Amino acid sequence: MKPNYVFILVCCILSISQATVATPAASNGFRVRAVNLGGWLVTEGWMKPSLFDAIPNRDLLDGSTVQFKSVTLGKYLSAEHGGGTILVANKIFAMSSETFRLWRINETTFNFRVHNNQFVGLDTTDGVNLVAVENTPCISETFMILRNSDDPNRVRIKASNGFFLQVKTEELVTADCNGNERWDDDDPSIFIMTTFSAFDGEYQITNGYGPVMAPKVMREHWDTFIVEEDFKWISNNGLNAVRIPLGWWIAYDPNPPKPFVGGSLKTLDNAFLWATKYGLKVLLELHAAPGSQTGFALSASRDGTTGWGIDSISPTVAVIEFLAARYAKNPSLYSIGLMNEPSLWISPETVMSYYKAGYDAVRRHSSTAYVVMATRMGALNVTEFLPFAAQLERAVLDVHLYNFDHWTVHDTINDVYTHCQEVVSAVTTSNGPLSFVAEWTGEWMVPNATKEEYQRFVKAQLEVFDRATFGWAYWTLKHVGNHWSLEWMINNGYINFTASNPISDHLRVSSI
Repeated sequence: MKPNYVFILVCCILSISQATVATPAASNGFRVRAVNLGGWLVTEGWMKPSLFDAIPNRDLLDGSTVQFKSVTLGKYLSAEHGGGTILVANKIFAMSSETFRLWRINETTFNFRVHNNQFVGLDTTDGVNLVAVENTPCISETFMILRNSDDPNRVRIKASNGFFLQVKTEELVTADCNGNERWDDDDPSIFIMTTFSAFDGEYQITNGYGPVMAPKVMREHWDTFIVEEDFKWISNNGLNAVRIPLGWWIAYDPNPPKPFVGGSLKTLDNAFLWATKYGLKVLLELHAAPGSQTGFALSASRDGTTGWGIDSISPTVAVIEFLAARYAKNPSLYSIGLMNEPSLWISPETVMSYYKAGYDAVRRHSSTAYVVMATRMGALNVTEFLPFAAQLERAVLDVHLYNFDHWTVHDTINDVYTHCQEVVSAVTTSNGPLSFVAEWTGEWMVPNATKEEYQRFVKAQLEVFDRATFGWAYWTLKHVGNHWSLEWMINNGYINFTASNPISDHLRVSSI
């Protein structure tokens, strides 16, 4: 869970009590001290925005939202009642019914999805009037956006019948205009388009570049973003594991379903070779499940829809089975995470049903790999899966603990020692699964914080998260934001894990 997502929930829990701390994950006291290799095999554009720079019309990617204002009426194109009937142009202000989500066909051609999830299309009775009634887009629901070369926000919209949309009245929007070369304010086929580009995940980058360019772009990224030297650096800097987020399409490599491209599996194979060479454990984690379990770009959602549900259990288990079968005998495999932070929209019963099936899939191939089960994103009760996981051998409960609720040093660090400590204690029991803080970071909301204040913040988190019996993983190794990047944090003296006691020896700063 990362921005724009961290504000949904930070260190959440309700009415939890202290619990007895469990024994370490292994008899020798081994605990995971890992770093996430985020943004590598599952794209998150906020981590490396330059990946998207060469996409044509990059503000019109899948999931981007658009609004169209008629220049003649000065009112917005709108799906009446949010969908299920005609299109109108009678709203002075744009809200949900006046906002359309894009499904990108190519750089100029799109489907428009409305608030109630239907798609804009031509009325089949006359082939001219505009309606939003279909749940699945076809040719009639396909439109071209033609931008004015002098003002890209000034557009015409061409329907599949070859004509342009025009606003005849507030209640009559049709596709029967021939168009012309002028872009005058008295032309009813001209709209002012406002775009909001909030999605920058794997679906957006691969579909945005298209089938010719996407394989080249993605393979170059996989080959350069994380390399063998990074694994050596990780090992030399006091860490003992890497957590690798994966997308479900990796199980279908080298020919995954479009728009995803092949090649990530070979990259993962290399990661295992490097991990073995430098003595690191590998924590695999299904970050993007079929249909998207979060609705966010980080889980490869196309347009913000959470499509994962009970019908998704079988294909998701197939992905886990594939990973377990391929890597179970690899000495570096330490755990398999069944799914990253499922949405609150998914019932706990459905999640547990999947977790049991996923656990069994791992066990068919390995009796030693730990199986990691994440709490639901935003769940007020982080212990909801605790009794279930307690019944399973070598099970791990995963919580993510970001700290973005406060704007002062004192309040944020105090929250770590109180609220976040309560979360860790709640999921750490003597007779339950092991506990794992799978994502935390050195970034916070404190403006103009000094290096010493960042060190105090990191110190507090390490003191608390070191109590997790499975361990913890920093988000992430590389990031354009310095304090999100563990590489930058270590290289610049904010964190040092190489001493026997990195908290007391290398972060010797007073607590508040």
